[in-house]
Amino acid sequence: MTSTEELQRFAELQEIALNAARTGDVDMLMPMLDAGLFVDLQDEKGNSLLMLASYHGHPELVAQLLERGASPDLRNDRHQTALGGVAFKGHLDIARMLLDAGADPAADQGGGKTPAMFAAMFGHREILSLLERPMANKKPQTLLCLRLENVARFTSTIRNSIEGWRKLRGA
Repeated sequence: MTSTEELQRFAELQEIALNAARTGDVDMLMPMLDAGLFVDLQDEKGNSLLMLASYHGHPELVAQLLERGASPDLRNDRHQTALGGVAFKGHLDIARMLLDAGADPAADQGGGKTPAMFAAMFGHREILSLLERPMANKKPQTLLCLRLENVARFTSTIRNSIEGWRKLRGA
């Protein structure tokens, strides 16, 4: 039988692992996985180690997790995948890794939104192009009755204008 203290220590170790994924601490997380920690460990919101490392832009850790068998299409409590998070954040190199590992570029992220739609909404045109390649034979996705490339072009223009304005203001 497992004691209360052992359960508490295990919960603490899980939190250390989840924080290591958020911060990209390969040296902390890899020995834990090598010692038997579940590679698809999830936090209280269902975010896996891979989701956290991907979302926070840690390609070295993402590669290590995928090598150890992390599921690229695992979903959190909001029905989102790691690829959806990367499309939102704009981490092109990680998007490539996830696709190479078999992530579904057409996976519904909740409410009928796909990773490609997230990339378009946030102006990540290179990611959008990458995500649309595997779906070239399918009907083009639209958002608000606009092709995703047009949405991405519009949002990236706005993003660039805001960034330019901030630089002028010294923010």
